[in-house]
Amino acid sequence: MKSSVFFATLTATVALAAGMSAAATLDDVKARGELNCGVTTGLTGFSLPDANGNWTGFDVAVCRAVAAAVLGDGSKVKFVPTTGQTRFTALASGEIDVLARNSTWTFSRDVDLKFEWAGVNYYDGQGFLVRKDLGVSSAKELDGATVCIQTGTTTELNLADFFKANNITYQPVPAETNAEMEQKYASGACDAYTTDASGLAATRATLTDPDNHVILPEIISKEPLGPLVRHGDQQWGDIVRWTLNALIAAEEYGVTSANLEEMAANSTNPEVKRLLGTEGDLGAMLGLDAAWAKRAIAVGGNYGEIFARELGEGTPIGLARGLNAQWTQGGLLYSPPFR
Repeated sequence: MKSSVFFATLTATVALAAGMSAAATLDDVKARGELNCGVTTGLTGFSLPDANGNWTGFDVAVCRAVAAAVLGDGSKVKFVPTTGQTRFTALASGEIDVLARNSTWTFSRDVDLKFEWAGVNYYDGQGFLVRKDLGVSSAKELDGATVCIQTGTTTELNLADFFKANNITYQPVPAETNAEMEQKYASGACDAYTTDASGLAATRATLTDPDNHVILPEIISKEPLGPLVRHGDQQWGDIVRWTLNALIAAEEYGVTSANLEEMAANSTNPEVKRLLGTEGDLGAMLGLDAAWAKRAIAVGGNYGEIFARELGEGTPIGLARGLNAQWTQGGLLYSPPFR
């Protein structure tokens, strides 16, 4: 009942805010000279400011790519930290132009809250992080455990479903932000920490003793994460969608930040030429110039370069590509054709 009341209240609030927002987002962004991008309040690997306030991360890269495509400069982004509770109202009200914040694409968020996912930039699933000395090897052994959970998330609902389905009980320890959840887990306020598996890996990497913590084997949900925009502005939705697709397609076709100019000048692949704006008029169809995708790729590299730099096996987070490998490599990553 608590969740239903919460969701109904959120729906009403977001619907009211959505009615207040303007439709011509591209014009607003151009006039402002800056993209307002909603991100987390801080999650290593996805979106985190450094000591000088410079944001980096996997979701941050999407924001910078969109800014480069639209404004010609990937630094023209105002990052707006949002929590699980505030993110959707911020988008619906027009406070932000796009939300790139580990947000799961679900039916009710799409249809009822009236948002449009531009695609999936990370295929994830919910898991559990525990201390090794807790002595459990399966989430099904967590009967009676205290579990740290971020409020206003799909993980909160999945957690209840998992324990009910397995006829075991738990005591939630709620938190508003990732930082608060991490602090509670690190201080021993809960036995287990649950969120998307990528977030667990990111959190474990920041602990003072990461080797003393383990991610349990169960993945209890599907969590397709991606950037989203408001319903009602199809042009803006297309711009964000095809910017993400450009990063994905660039990896598939071997276009990197290092060979971008050479590929633009010499590639004989018609799809690469359309992607990089040397053939056809795809940019004009979006209301942009011909080099929009080329700029988006240049600012942080293709999808594979971004993944390797922010999340990959060579980083402290150490995530394998898995489901996020290209479709040609056994994964789910797939861009529709550029034609």
